[in-house]
Amino acid sequence: MAGNGVRGRRGRRPTLEEVAARAGVGRGTVSRVINGSPRVSDATRAAVEAAVAELGYVPNTAARALAANRTDAIALVVPEPETRFFAEPYFSDMLRGVGAELSDTEMQLLLIFAGSDRERQRLAQYLAAHRVDGVLLVSVHADDPLPDLLSQLEIPAVISGPRSAAESLPSVDSDNYGGARSAVEHLLGRGCRRIAHITGRLDVYGAERRVAGYRDALRDAGHPESELLIEPGDFTEEGGRRAMTALLSRAPGLDAVFAGSDVMAAGARQVLREAGRRIPDDVALVGYDDSAIARHMDPPLTSVRQPIEEMGRAMIDLLLTEIAARRPAASREPVRQQAVLPAKLVVRASS
Repeated sequence: MAGNGVRGRRGRRPTLEEVAARAGVGRGTVSRVINGSPRVSDATRAAVEAAVAELGYVPNTAARALAANRTDAIALVVPEPETRFFAEPYFSDMLRGVGAELSDTEMQLLLIFAGSDRERQRLAQYLAAHRVDGVLLVSVHADDPLPDLLSQLEIPAVISGPRSAAESLPSVDSDNYGGARSAVEHLLGRGCRRIAHITGRLDVYGAERRVAGYRDALRDAGHPESELLIEPGDFTEEGGRRAMTALLSRAPGLDAVFAGSDVMAAGARQVLREAGRRIPDDVALVGYDDSAIARHMDPPLTSVRQPIEEMGRAMIDLLLTEIAARRPAASREPVRQQAVLPAKLVVRASS
């Protein structure tokens, strides 16, 4: 009954030696083929691959990774509470892009939340044990110690948006400044003159750049900005409601609102409606991210589209390059690159 080869022996996986015997080569030759070494002839490679397929051999990737001082794992670290991760489309879109780019590799993706001091301490211990080959950091604040910890531990890392203009780690971001400018220029073009801005958290560099784009667009059009029309938010719906309430109380004559995220725009819309302001007849409204929220609002929300999935893919490309550059066989220095992808205004009925 076992005459059909090792595959017929139930309860046991075929071994590397059995593949070598079937292919008529040595164990080392099989290992070179499996690991993609070019030092194998085409005929030998074909024989080994045929033996692998016939026997149903599955390489022990854990053992290979251990021998090569690798874990074949990447951590996506979110220094935010879990509630924010699941409430904001930005994070799910980023995760989708990261997962899609990793699908053709043998890397495993670990999702780790580090929104509390306890979670950060646990993460620091985990990373210090070098249980991952690299880290993606999403939603990093200016004072976040995690990037510096990764540098100290010499763990390859890429962050979604720099902490400042002087960022030393590789990063991937969208053009926050240009996206904000295009939103304000659009509102000016439709005749709005008292344009308010609900910012994101200003310890996030991307939110800071959106404020700069807002200010420069007004200044260049000859409309000096007023601090009365700028209100800080925190990227949450409740933050958008609070900010809109404050803006209406001190600047009731505003005729447009540029919110630093679609989620905050949704909160602002509720307050505007409760105050009897029609959108866009009385107050035009623009968001940021071009998430599903924007498309499903009533009226549909004009928003600045960030290529979030593409950003996730680009982060993986940078990180894998960085990991390869850190390995002993690499002959070049680690990568230091800041990639900025374009943002695009998508005009809908809210403006």
